[in-house]
Amino acid sequence: MLQNESILMVADNSGAKKLLVIRCLGGSNRRYSRIGDLVKASVKEADPTSLYSKSKKDRTKVVDALVVTTRHYFRRRNNTWIKFSKNYAVLVKREGDEIKPVGTRIFVPLLAEFDQWGYKKVLSLAPEVL
Repeated sequence: MLQNESILMVADNSGAKKLLVIRCLGGSNRRYSRIGDLVKASVKEADPTSLYSKSKKDRTKVVDALVVTTRHYFRRRNNTWIKFSKNYAVLVKREGDEIKPVGTRIFVPLLAEFDQWGYKKVLSLAPEVL
């Protein structure tokens, strides 16, 4: 479970390395985000040659991110539980109703539930589906 001010690692090759959650999207009074939720985040650490790197006069970049793994347990419908070792997110762009990943590769395994939730483009980039 993630909340505001949580730190996330980035699981794709977009250039960002660490994110700080600004807001959990999905309701005005929403407190926590789980796997499969969208969050607004600011890039805290990035590759020096990426679009998300900041100079001294620039402010941090605000991006949309999709939470793909959390350290909190995720319960499936068949009563099994999955827990990951770190909190990871993938940077995405929202174009109307579509959600497209920014990067071209994802480095962590994703859950099969992303297909049911409508994130097929993100799931197709994953190295492994659990």
